[in-house]
Parts: sequence; C-alpha cells; structure tokens
Amino acid sequence: MDPALLRLEPWTDADLALLRLVNTPEMRRHTGGPEDEERMLLRHRRYLDFVPSGTGCMYRVVLEPEGVAVGTVGYAERDRRGGTVYEMGWNVLPPYQGRGIAAVAARAAVGAAARTARHRYLHAFPSVGNPASNAVCRRAGFTLLGETDFEFPPGRWMRSNDWRVDLRALPAG
Repeated sequence: MDPALLRLEPWTDADLALLRLVNTPEMRRHTGGPEDEERMLLRHRRYLDFVPSGTGCMYRVVLEPEGVAVGTVGYAERDRRGGTVYEMGWNVLPPYQGRGIAAVAARAAVGAAARTARHRYLHAFPSVGNPASNAVCRRAGFTLLGETDFEFPPGRWMRSNDWRVDLRALPAG
C-alpha cells in the first residue's frame, strides 16, 4: 500500500457512523464482541476527548483518491507495569482488508505519537489468535516482547502478544 494513498484525519462527532461500522461481530471477534449502544457511545466520547485531554488521538483512516473512510487507528494512554505508555489499536473495514492499509495507518499513527514526545513507549496487544493484527505489528515496526494476559474490554481477560515501539528511537520527522 502506497502511504500517499492514505490520510489520517482526527476523530470528530461525525465519526460515530464509522464506529458503528466497526462494532460488528466480525470486526470485534478478537476483542470480546460488539459493544451495546451505551458502551459504544462512551467509547465515541472517549475518542473525542483524547486530544483535548492530551491523552492520545483517534483517527479515521481515509483512502485516496476516493476520499472514503476505510477504518480507524489511534493511541491512548494506559498504565502498564508501573508507568504510563501509549496503547494503539486499529480496524479496517472488511472490503478493504488484506491491502496493507492497517500497517500503513499504524506506522503513520506511531509517527504522530512519537511527535507528541509525551511517552517513550507505544504498545499494541493483539490476541495471540489474531494473525492479521500480529502481522500489522510486525510490518509497522513493533518489536514482540512476548505473550501476556491483557484486559480488554474491561472485565474480560485475553491472551495477547505484547508488541512495543520505542518512540524515542524513531528517526526525527
């Protein structure tokens, strides 16, 4: 996927429709299943609050030249082993999967997180049973630290891989 064909746009109130598209059994099979309306609206409000609160940023992923939103990517603060790190997640809608979009979007969001200079590390915690998301981590430049038990969503534990990027080790830019 040519990175010039993707654009990340900050999350807005209008992106609730996109959040609904990724809140399906197929899209959320590795993360506990779809959320009910109340939880999904809470998630949307958290995404809207990331930038004003300084705790992260959520983006819609836009494919050019069509200008169509094809997924989401973002990062937010998370307490991890006695410190605060960024955690990243992404979704690509089924008709657009398998094209490398998630890896390109993740690399772009990693760069944005590095530019904040707020935290040293950014992690991703895909399920060990999600080969596609683990491949995204490899292609996006993450280093595999090993398996871990990870709570997502709250109250549900899953076996995940802990992937990490050292944001301070990235080239400036």
